[in-house]
Formats: sequence, C-alpha cells, structure tokens
Amino acid sequence: MDCTPIFRNALKASRDLRILDVVKIDQVLSLLADETEENSQVILAENERDLARMDENDPRYDRLRLTPSRIKNIADDIRNVAGLHSPVGDVIYEYKKQNGLLIKKERVPFGVIGVIYEARPNVTLDVFSLCLKSGNVCILKGGSDAEHSNEAIVRIIKNVVKKSGLNQDIISLLPPGREETIQLLNARGFVDLIIPRGSQALIEYVRKNASIPVIETGAGICHTYFDEFGNAEKGRAVINNAKTRRVSVCNALDCLIIHEKRLNDLPYIVSLCKEKDVIIYADEKAHKALQGKYPGNLLEKADDTSFGTEFLSYKMAVKTISGFQEALDHISLYGSKHSEAIISENEERLKKFADLVDASSVYLNTSTAFTDGAEFGLGAEIGISTQKLHARGPMALEALTTFKWIITGNGQIRS
Repeated sequence: MDCTPIFRNALKASRDLRILDVVKIDQVLSLLADETEENSQVILAENERDLARMDENDPRYDRLRLTPSRIKNIADDIRNVAGLHSPVGDVIYEYKKQNGLLIKKERVPFGVIGVIYEARPNVTLDVFSLCLKSGNVCILKGGSDAEHSNEAIVRIIKNVVKKSGLNQDIISLLPPGREETIQLLNARGFVDLIIPRGSQALIEYVRKNASIPVIETGAGICHTYFDEFGNAEKGRAVINNAKTRRVSVCNALDCLIIHEKRLNDLPYIVSLCKEKDVIIYADEKAHKALQGKYPGNLLEKADDTSFGTEFLSYKMAVKTISGFQEALDHISLYGSKHSEAIISENEERLKKFADLVDASSVYLNTSTAFTDGAEFGLGAEIGISTQKLHARGPMALEALTTFKWIITGNGQIRS
C-alpha cells in the first residue's frame, strides 16, 4: 500500500490543528472518553478476536488484553488529559533588547508524530489524546497482534472527530505490514518525529531504519539493589510489588541485586513472590541461600542469559554482589536506563545511588512500578524515554512539543 496520500493529508491536517481552540480540544477529549466507555463492548469483542490468536502464556498476552476496568481507566486517563494545561504557547524564555526588540521562545507542536507499537491497544487512545491536546496529528502503526482492537478504537475516535466537525485526518492507522512501517520511517517532509513503543528488537529496528528523528522508548530491564543497610520489611514489600504487580509492563522488576552480607535475609525478602509462582534464577551464592527455603520447582540456577533480560513474566534473576560499586557496575552493564531502585537506610548510600546510576527514573526505598505518566502527574503517557536528548522518562504533553523563536520589532535593523 502506498501511504503517501495518508502522509500528505496528515501534514495538511496538522496546519488545521494549529488554529484549533484549546476549549474545543478539551470538548473532543471529553466526548471521546464518554464514547470509549459507551462502546466498551464493541472494543472488547474485537479484542477477544485478537486474544484468540495469541497463546495465553505469551508475555504479550496481558499487554494485549482489555477488560471493562481497563477501558474505564483509559477513559479516565483521557479525561485527565482534557483537564491538563496545554503547554502550547507557553513562553520558555523572553528577552528584550535595549533597542526595543522583543525575543521570545515559545512551545509549539511538532506537527505530525508517527507512533509504532506492538500488542498494546490502550496506546491507541493514549497517543491520540496526548497528541490532540498538544496540537499534533498522529499516524499510528500498530502490530498485527492488536489489529482488530486498534481498528475498532480508531473507528470510535474518527466518529468522535467527525461529530466534532474536525478533520478526520488528524489520526490515521496504517495497515500492520512491514512495508508500511518502512514508509513511515522514511516519510521525510511529512512526519516530524517517530516514537516506537515495544520490545528492544522493535526499538532497535526503528532506530536503525528511520531517516527522521526518533525518541527511543519502552524496553525496561529494571533492577532493585538490596543494600547491606537495607530494611528487610521494606525490601520484601517493594520487591514483591515491583515484580508481581503487573509483570508485562516495562517498569516491572527483572533482577534483584543483593549484598552478600544480607544473604541470610534473602529467603524472607523474596518470600511473597512464591505466592505468584515467581521463578527465580539465582547465582551460586543466592541459590545456596534459597535452597530449602524457596519452592524447589520455582528455583533455578542463573546462567549468562539470566541477567540483562526483560522477562515480562513471573520470572526474576538474583545477583549477589560484595560491594556497592559492584552493584553500580552490574546495573551499568545490564540496565536499559529505564528504572533502577535501591533499598537502604544509609543516607549517604542513597545519595550516591541517585547521583551515580544512569537511568531515567531512580527510586530510593520504593517500587519501580511507579514509572508511569499518570503516576508522575502527567495525566497519561505516550511512552517512557530511555535516552537523554529532548525527553527522558515518562513522556506526556510537554515532551510532544518543540519550540520556535518569535522576534517582534518596530522597524529595527541590525548595524
């Protein structure tokens, strides 16, 4: 399929969107939230068609699955976005020269944003609501796993857009083929930014093949370091929450790092995990500490593949270290710069961890499960950036804007 007409129409729609009143945008979003809930049975029926094609043991299954409560939460997130301040037009910097020239730096939309994602139909609504609120047109490229769910959701969105008298080209859903992906990645002159959401393989593919700017998001290989000064009760609750709250999301715990002086506490620290049948891949020292104290059918010896793996399931690695620097080195080697945590009662150790760990979100005595746009007060999120340029961590409205300089004068000329 030749996607050029879609790209061309999206670019034209982006110009229409720039003059849209923010009050109108909020009305559209409120209507969309209502329509999403009212059409939940339609969405769920199409989602069942997608689920039927996927093995329930596939780590992506939970990401793909929609439920009435999840749809309700998505609709509430849309309402939250409608209630947020739009950053478009905010003055970032202002300077008045002695000759009266006024120089301003203002936030503006990117224009057209392409989002490539896998089996997460909730992304369709999250992306549209954040793009609309920030004045951006979105071109969506969902995976074949969520094809029916995405099509149903986009039909609802387009119906709301049409009812509201807006240009329906402010959102487009491309077919789930690879050829369409390549076209989107190379739509120079039409698309301003690409955001991939999904596996490390997807992100690498997009980064290597795109000829337009990319914000890398998604892959989360998350660690929690239980320090020699850690509180076992806090650690037990935090580790269980980070690992088992929802295993298919990118902020879930993948590797517990434990100081060798606290190996006697390890069985207690991971004791809640056995209630969810978490399989532990433990290094030699940790395996010895857990033998006979953690279910044998859930305890395995770690190998080279156990570390640096985003499990997305009820699995977790355990690494024993002999000192703080070794913990930092392990995170540096195997982390994805997403979310990293420490459990410690030593204030100096906490500060060093916060200062030295290179990640978008660093947690001190709490769970990595909080890495989420809504939890950070952003309303919703379009992804979690693991890079450093432009945006880092949960990305919402402000991250979907760039800026322009506006210079106002009254006939001044430069000597």
